[in-house]
Amino acid sequence: MSRKCDICGKTVSTGNNVSHSHKKTRRTFKPNLQRVKVLDKDGKVKRLNVCTRCLKAGKVQKV
Repeated sequence: MSRKCDICGKTVSTGNNVSHSHKKTRRTFKPNLQRVKVLDKDGKVKRLNVCTRCLKAGKVQKV
């Protein structure tokens, strides 16, 4: 599964884990992607990887 939202293009971003002693190690932030059936502009059903932010905003119409 691709780690990219097909609607907004949100992908994996990187940053730091910061411990209590303020030691920093690298980490990744992965988007919360859901594989959903979506109605296309033509009325056809497609499966897309959509982040939950796009689903909540109503940018796609689920079948």
